[in-house]
Amino acid sequence: MNAPALHISGDLWLGQVALIRNLGLDFPAGQWSCLLGPSGVGKSTLGRLVAGLAGPFHLQGECRASDAVPLSGRVAMMAQDGQLLPWASVLHNVTIGARLRGQAPDTARARALLAELGLGGLIHRRPATLSGGQRQRVALARTLIEDCPVVVLDEPFSALDAATRLAMQDLAARMLATRTVVLITHDPLEAVRLADKAWLLSPDGACALDLPETPPPRSYNDKATLAMQGRLLARLHGMHAA
Repeated sequence: MNAPALHISGDLWLGQVALIRNLGLDFPAGQWSCLLGPSGVGKSTLGRLVAGLAGPFHLQGECRASDAVPLSGRVAMMAQDGQLLPWASVLHNVTIGARLRGQAPDTARARALLAELGLGGLIHRRPATLSGGQRQRVALARTLIEDCPVVVLDEPFSALDAATRLAMQDLAARMLATRTVVLITHDPLEAVRLADKAWLLSPDGACALDLPETPPPRSYNDKATLAMQGRLLARLHGMHAA
């Protein structure tokens, strides 16, 4: 599987409202690219744009893959709310993609993945009986099991406790090491830990961020990681205060 680089340029619109002007984003092939910014700036809308989802938004510009092949059918997305089927078991939720395509689900792989995510004993449970963090891990498993070269993760670890979040970040980094990943997050530490490239979004465009030279996933207690987290928090606080 060859994961393409992605290029997005132009103005992002939500209905008649311009969310972000003068975008210029280049997501490297086979690496993690992170989008940060205040709530409502358009991070999730950009994720839906990459995933090819329909909505009241459009890009006055271009969104293309480096191999010139359409992105349709090549993107797996984990949305903020998880979008689990309430009537289906954990196992059926994770394998729903294969069944929708008319394929036999790989239940052995699904079980192994759920076990690695700490959900091995919950495969027959329904979403309503799970905690918020457990549901988020089910949604993550459903995304990880798809063999897509491009993956969009929209706040994938936000409902997890701190220790579990770090473990799941490391797991996702390992399992998606060869994919082109677009990570949307409000968490500066998460961005600094996982990103090869990162941008801070505002209505005026996207500002590239200087990340530590060490390769991701970076240690959460590394001095350079913590220093960069502090700088990002200060910038985000200033954007909210404005």
